[in-house]
Amino acid sequence: MNYWLVKTEPSEYSWDDFVKLGRDHWDGVRNFTARNNLKKMSNGDQVLFYHSVNEKSVVGVAEVVREFYPDPTIDDERWVVVDLVPKMKLKKPVTLEMVKLNKSLADMVLVRLSRLSVQPVTNEEFDMIINMSED
Repeated sequence: MNYWLVKTEPSEYSWDDFVKLGRDHWDGVRNFTARNNLKKMSNGDQVLFYHSVNEKSVVGVAEVVREFYPDPTIDDERWVVVDLVPKMKLKKPVTLEMVKLNKSLADMVLVRLSRLSVQPVTNEEFDMIINMSED
């Protein structure tokens, strides 16, 4: 199993919007590195759901339930989506500031390449984020 983080602007598409749908494809990715990360996702992979812009915090965990396929929102075969389902809302959000203050997370992609909308997360980073949300 692999771990990932996806970013969204909550004013456009929030965790609550996602939960209401129950399952959705992750579209709108127009960066090649982020697209390549979508292509690496496998069924069962766990995904941290991150609210960007004003909130800047991890708020939930999703799961990949369908591997990449062409983005149905455009006619350009270069871009892909995956299907995700919500698994759990975090007990409390884990802010970017909290992540940056944790020296064990200094190498996390979120810290180094904060603008990347789909990024890998290590198992250790994933577990640490979950633990931080429970403290």
